[in-house]
Amino acid sequence: MANKTLFSSIKSLLPRTNTVNEAGGRAYAFAPKHALAQMAATGCFNGVFYASAQNQLDEMRKLIDQVDDDVFLAKLAVYARERAFMKDMPAALLVVLSKRDTELLHRVFDRVVDNGRVLRTMFQMIRSGQFGRTSLSSSLQRAFQRWLNEASVGKLLSASIGNDPSLRDILRMARPTPVDNERRALFGWLTDKETDKWAPATEADLPAQVQSLIAYRQAETAELQALIAGDLKVRWDLLADAARGPLVWKAIARQMGPQALRMNLNTLLRHEVLNDRAMVDYVAGRLSDADEIRRSRQFPYQYLAAYLNASAEIPHQIKAALHEAAEIACGNIPELPGPIIIGLDTSGSMGMAVTGHRGRGATSKMRCVDVAALFAAAILRRNPDSVVIPFDTQAYEARIDPSDSILSLSERLAKYGGGGTDCSIPLRIANTTYRDRPFAGAVLVSDNESWVYGGQPFGYGRYGSTGVMTEWQQFVKNQLRLGGHAIPPPKLVCIDIQPYGTTQAPERSDRPGRFVQNAWRTDESRNGDGAHEWERTATGGLNIGGFSDAVFNVVASYLSDDANRFVAAVESIEL
Repeated sequence: MANKTLFSSIKSLLPRTNTVNEAGGRAYAFAPKHALAQMAATGCFNGVFYASAQNQLDEMRKLIDQVDDDVFLAKLAVYARERAFMKDMPAALLVVLSKRDTELLHRVFDRVVDNGRVLRTMFQMIRSGQFGRTSLSSSLQRAFQRWLNEASVGKLLSASIGNDPSLRDILRMARPTPVDNERRALFGWLTDKETDKWAPATEADLPAQVQSLIAYRQAETAELQALIAGDLKVRWDLLADAARGPLVWKAIARQMGPQALRMNLNTLLRHEVLNDRAMVDYVAGRLSDADEIRRSRQFPYQYLAAYLNASAEIPHQIKAALHEAAEIACGNIPELPGPIIIGLDTSGSMGMAVTGHRGRGATSKMRCVDVAALFAAAILRRNPDSVVIPFDTQAYEARIDPSDSILSLSERLAKYGGGGTDCSIPLRIANTTYRDRPFAGAVLVSDNESWVYGGQPFGYGRYGSTGVMTEWQQFVKNQLRLGGHAIPPPKLVCIDIQPYGTTQAPERSDRPGRFVQNAWRTDESRNGDGAHEWERTATGGLNIGGFSDAVFNVVASYLSDDANRFVAAVESIEL
């Protein structure tokens, strides 16, 4: 007989692999739209475990050339900014749109460029020439001019934070025509022009916020600075350089919102704010304000980032507040339609910084495995009958204490493994250890760089498929054996948190992200009385990219039979 791995029946329910991933393992290539969406939701143009920053840029440009759908590019730019909370990728997509469809550029510009940092990032990309232009086209110039004239004073002041490029560089190239004397004076002040060149505007035309900021910077005592800072509604960064000691820093801390406090705990510690018992109480209270957390719909991810970055000297009360806040935020995680198998990739490549390597002092402490562990812990907290299986090339027994906080649980889960990658292991464990337990499906959180199956490096699954698809087919059979044809078929979700272009479980090309349902087969040969044995099979799943909290809602929608799969979630964006 010929080798069935190579010459399996074309009718096989298991799709043959069509590529290899960056680790050399068998895989399925994403369609260009999906691959680009995957990159837009996870890519940061920094070096990752299997790809350099230049590789990512080259791959993005190649995919963009393959996607002949400017509306999709516009929607993806909005999705990447508004739901995936990315900065660089949506800016890059806007630069591409400026060459392909200027009408779409103007329709989505203000939604993507929602703050000065994104504006500066986009300007930097244009000047680099990486996307075929080195200066502002007339269409881009109009978009920049509109943003600069319509942005609030606070937003423009925030945009002035940072250099290379600076807001001054942007103003000088965009050359916006001021709409009134207040804006004329503000532009002159932001570009360091001499006052007589603001004419007909004068210093008296400067907005009140700017005049107060100038007074704050010129104040000769800490007491006067603290008094001004208490009423000054600007970003804390604008006050930091001139602050005259701990008294002023306490006033700055009270002006910070919960997010700024959470992100700058070490800064407050360094400036002796947290030496004050009353300030520790204040900061802890703001961080764990249940109403604020629910209102802003913050997820545990933000609190894990703060917890991982917090100095050892941060007071215990504040660290406890982060734990409490993460528990409250778990209420924002959707409840799934039933218990699931949660596969947590703890292999060596998952030890990479989730946003990539950016050099000493700039690389995030948040690793891929930390994000994956938090996803697993958060899903488990809202769906306690689910099972978490950490894995690399073997499964690890996760000892979970239900009384643990969500941050402690994720910290413990992130400590397993460190070896190679076999993404089929959680499903194999489900097919053996848990074969008699019903599950609504399985979620694999990984970088998708599986290269081992059944202990064999670079091995195939059945009929040339991946190991994941081989084990998934068995998983579906087991679940339908337990529930019969009265239950819906289980569903598989692959959450990929790195910008690679392959998967271990493809989506169906005719109905992406949907399972084959009611694919019944009659088999009278398996028992003597001629009874029918019913069997349903599944040939694909949902592949979603990203490490923002938007992932939870897409997963919940999919498992609840909503067609809100990843590419469809992008395409559902209203322009």
